[in-house]
Amino acid sequence: MSKLTLIISAIGVLGGFGLLFGAGLAYASKKFAVEVDPRAEELLSVLPGANCGACGYPGCSGYADAILQGAPVNKCPVGGVPVVEKLSAVMGVAADTSERQVATVYCGGGKAECGTRFQYTGVQTCQAAQAVGGGDKLCSYGCLGYGDCFRACPFDAISMNDNGMPVIDEEKCTGCKQCVLACPRHIIAMRPDTALVQVKCRSEAKGKEVRAICSTGCIGCGLCVKACPFDAIHVENNLASIDYSKCRNCGLCVAKCPTKAIDGQLEARPKAIIGDDCIGCTICKKACPVGAITGEVKAKHTVGAEKCVSCGLCVEKCPKKAIHMQ
Repeated sequence: MSKLTLIISAIGVLGGFGLLFGAGLAYASKKFAVEVDPRAEELLSVLPGANCGACGYPGCSGYADAILQGAPVNKCPVGGVPVVEKLSAVMGVAADTSERQVATVYCGGGKAECGTRFQYTGVQTCQAAQAVGGGDKLCSYGCLGYGDCFRACPFDAISMNDNGMPVIDEEKCTGCKQCVLACPRHIIAMRPDTALVQVKCRSEAKGKEVRAICSTGCIGCGLCVKACPFDAIHVENNLASIDYSKCRNCGLCVAKCPTKAIDGQLEARPKAIIGDDCIGCTICKKACPVGAITGEVKAKHTVGAEKCVSCGLCVEKCPKKAIHMQ
């Protein structure tokens, strides 16, 4: 038998085996095919593709698979309400649009307000500084200022100011919590974006100790507690904390805090306006905790804008629905 004949025979045999194995694989792919839910690709196209893991699953594809297995559709903080609504439509379930959460820095002690215990010259990260004697900051609860949160944010929502403090752009913040995880002192946490008042301190030290090292720390004096008409703020372990389920953003605690440890975006608050449907029943006047409403019985009442703290009690109490916030 010639060499050419041998080569041709070998090619034929290999070709035959190729056809045989190909047919076997084709049969096996049909016989043992795993059915793919057509909604998987649709869910993945709806998700933002950030793969940040804030939903608690390994990336957007992992979350899409989890949704198909019954996971809630409202776990993507990056996509927010629009994505929740689209995911709900794909799955044919009611949209559960939970309140938007934003990251908040619970510390106001930058370079100007709180000094250092020693000069740190190591790796310029908060994690590294914290590992050296518990950090160089005088306050053991305060922000170290080396920007781990800034570097962890995948959405460019955090910047570092000249005072060595992180500043969060709430318009850009997606609530992914990467900055929360990055902070070794746990001074960054989430809050509802409708909550305008925050205690910018985490220190549980006694007031005398706080005053000695930080000009803007909470000293646990309790003046905020006395000022709050809604029982929304309390002092525990020398530190004031706000119950956001009760807080009405009135800002009275902000005004009373002697160290300015309580901060509030009060300029964003709407004011109460009384319309022409007012019958002068005086119910709103009696409900106002700051005496901002004036008027006689059976005469239209008015709200003093300079006194109104935007708590909304008058709106809730008005029997004629003549008051609205503007």
